[in-house]
Amino acid sequence: MLRHIKQPTFAELYAPKLLTVLREGYGLADFRADVIAGLTVAIVALPLSMAIAIGSGVTPDRGLYTAVIGGFIVSLLGGSRFQIGGPAGAFIVLVALTAERHGVDGVILATAMAGVLLIAAGLLRLGTYIKFIPYPVTVGFTAGIAVIIFASQLKDLLGITLTTKEPGELIPKLQVLSGGLHTANLSAIAVSAVSVAIIVMLRRLRPHWPGILIAVVVAALAAWALSLPVETIGTRFGGIPRELPWPAWPVFSLEKARAVLPDAIAFALLGAIESLLSAVVADGMTGRRHRSNCELVAQGFANIGSALFGGICVTGTIARTATNVRAGARGPISGMLHSGFLLLFMLIAAPLASYIPLAALASVLVVVAWNMAEKHEFATLIRSSRGDATVLLATFLLTIFRDLTEGILVGFALGAVLFINRMAEMTGIEAATPLVTADRADHGDGDRVPYDSRLAADPDVLVYRITGAFFFGAASTVGAVLDSLADTRKAFVVDFAAVPFLDSTAANAMSRVAAKAKRQGIRLFITGASPTVRRALLTHGVRPPRAKYRETIARAVADIKGEREKLSVAADGLAAS
Repeated sequence: MLRHIKQPTFAELYAPKLLTVLREGYGLADFRADVIAGLTVAIVALPLSMAIAIGSGVTPDRGLYTAVIGGFIVSLLGGSRFQIGGPAGAFIVLVALTAERHGVDGVILATAMAGVLLIAAGLLRLGTYIKFIPYPVTVGFTAGIAVIIFASQLKDLLGITLTTKEPGELIPKLQVLSGGLHTANLSAIAVSAVSVAIIVMLRRLRPHWPGILIAVVVAALAAWALSLPVETIGTRFGGIPRELPWPAWPVFSLEKARAVLPDAIAFALLGAIESLLSAVVADGMTGRRHRSNCELVAQGFANIGSALFGGICVTGTIARTATNVRAGARGPISGMLHSGFLLLFMLIAAPLASYIPLAALASVLVVVAWNMAEKHEFATLIRSSRGDATVLLATFLLTIFRDLTEGILVGFALGAVLFINRMAEMTGIEAATPLVTADRADHGDGDRVPYDSRLAADPDVLVYRITGAFFFGAASTVGAVLDSLADTRKAFVVDFAAVPFLDSTAANAMSRVAAKAKRQGIRLFITGASPTVRRALLTHGVRPPRAKYRETIARAVADIKGEREKLSVAADGLAAS
């Protein structure tokens, strides 16, 4: 008997986790733990936010605005207890391309439009379906982004001076950079090498220390004390402001909105994937469950808020969220405090940021790219199966050489086709020719009961079972088998007891079989069909007198035998008369 499943209410779907945490009881000990976690994450986020902004082709202050405003809103309204929002490395390529095509105003407008799209996606409950993106697509996409991020940092990493604009495409970029290798700055290379070494060594020896911040501080002190001839935030950008700007609407026009719409869609798609993936990681670390659609709505408002203050795209960040969990966070207040601490750092330490070498920030992004490449998972998928390897490599190569959105869409399409093919291969049709003591027919309660093997051996009667999902991927094959079998039989039983699902294409194929059987005077029985399967078959015309429905094969066989005996008696009566 099926039980009615209560549908969640609007409040249960969209209530922020902050309210849940406060209702459960939030004490001083919880607040103290969140203060420590928020400070820890802020220390990690400070150099990362500036590095990601610079890598994205905008000024470092916009990365800080994104982390302060967007990160606060994500924690305030989000559906995850531990999510940390801010600028993410995955967006570097998208934002850089948008800034190159449409300018910073275009990036801000696309960010706001992406926020609207994310809110709509959350309200339409599309967050439930983001999880259906195949794993090889996410791994290939992430690895592709890692390669692009690494290539984008080579110029600052090596201190190369270019006389022409650095291309955005990978191959032209590498060609131009290789031509400028003779201008490489040895001081910048030394700063990069030391910064990477500090981050890697501290991650191994002192994993709880803020290795990224320590590396950036050491590089800044060395550049200042030794008067190293390296480019810094101050020399390129003039430093960062000591306060937040006043909120202002993005520059808007219909023409501009149409121009940046593809970028906004890409921002929203990537933001949804990245944020929900981050929430899933947090769930795995804590045993909690996030509210996916609530999280999408929060991400939408966070992107709109970031755009109002001149920031760039906001999303959930896996590394900072994991840091938040490991630091002992108790709830979303730690994420809100992380934004508050970042704002405090801006107000106090903004002048010192001018001394940070760009080579050090490039080193930070190189380490980020190395960590996000998921090298072990990539190698595992390459070895797992030909289909998964094809999806992985297609997504990876398209992401690098074509377009990020194209990589996701093509990878998803290939993954869907691969899934359909595998499901079709699992759908089978077999003759049921039982023996009296061995083979048994499916019973409605899952048991197997015997039926008359003498009738099963009758050349005029055939019993067939379909197993697996009967859908468009398998409808042609199964339909052709059934259609051909209906040519020479007088009674035909098709068992659906092992069919959990049937779509309209398969139902239409059965309708053609039923029509042909009726034309040729063949009695068609359908057994074991669930209410859902039977409803689909009836809707497509598989109904009496074309077909008769029975609960089990045994019952159908008994009815065929009874009808034959009646016909035999009637024939004998006519002959006697």
